Amino acid sequence: MNARTVTVRGRANARRAANGSVVDTAARWGFVARGVIYLLVGVLALHIAFGGGGRQADRGGALAELAGQPFGAVLLWALGAGLVGMALWRLSEALFGASGPDGHKTGKRLLSGGRCLFYGFVAYSVLAFAAGDRGSGGGSSDQQSRDVTARALEAPGGQWIVGLAGVGIAVAGTWVAVRAALRKYRKHLKRSGMSHRARRFVDVTGVGGGVARGALFAAIGVFVVRAAIEYEPDQAKGFDDTLRSFADTPAGPWLLVLVAAGLVLFGVFSFAMARWRRV
Repeated sequence: MNARTVTVRGRANARRAANGSVVDTAARWGFVARGVIYLLVGVLALHIAFGGGGRQADRGGALAELAGQPFGAVLLWALGAGLVGMALWRLSEALFGASGPDGHKTGKRLLSGGRCLFYGFVAYSVLAFAAGDRGSGGGSSDQQSRDVTARALEAPGGQWIVGLAGVGIAVAGTWVAVRAALRKYRKHLKRSGMSHRARRFVDVTGVGGGVARGALFAAIGVFVVRAAIEYEPDQAKGFDDTLRSFADTPAGPWLLVLVAAGLVLFGVFSFAMARWRRV
C-alpha cells in the first residue's frame, strides 16, 4: 500500500467521522426540540384540564407560548434548527441505514424516510412562524385537520381515502403506545453508560409518555374515521380538540390530566433520549 493510498483512505475515514459527528449532534438537538414542543403542549393541556380553556394545546399554542417569552424569537429559531437536525438525521438513516443490526432493512429505511418528511414539514412550519408567518406553525391544528379532511372528502373516493387515513393514524397511535409499554426503546439506548436510577427514569418517562402520545394519535385517527363515515369534515379533530374531548368522557377532566401529564413525560423522555440514545 503506497503513501497516496494511505492518505486517501485517511481522508475518507476522517470525513466519515466528521459526518458522523454532525449527524449525532443534529439528532440530539432534534430530540431536545421535540421535547420542548411536547412539554409545552402537555403543560397547556394541564392548564385546560384545570379550567384555563383559553389557550391552544397544540404545536401552534406551544410556539405562541415560546414567542411570548424573553428572547422568544431566538428560542423559536433554535427550535426550528433542532427540528431540521432531526429531519437530517432521519434522512441519513433512510439513505445509509440506521444503527443496530436491522438498521439497513428496507422497511426501516422507508420508515426513516417518512419520519424525515414529517420532521421536515414541522421544521418548516416552525421556521416560518419564527420568520413572522403566524398562520404557518401557529395555525390551529383543529382547523387544519378540518380543512384537509374537507378537501380530501371532495376528491373521487374521498370517503375511502379519509377513512383509510384515519385507520392508519389510529393503528400508528396504537403501535406507538404498545411499543412504549413493551419498552422497545431500550434497544436504542446506550445502557452500559447509564446508572440504575437513569434506567428507571427513562422507563417511567418512556412508558408513561409513549402510551399517552400513542393514545392521543389513536384518538385523532378515530375522529378522522368518524368524519369519513358521517361525511362531515367538522368531525375531524387536531391535537387541541382531541385533548379537550378526553375531558368529555365519563372520567371527566381527570382523563385529560392523565394524558396531559403523559405528554409532559414524553417531553422529558425526549430530553433523556438526547442524552442516551444511540445514533
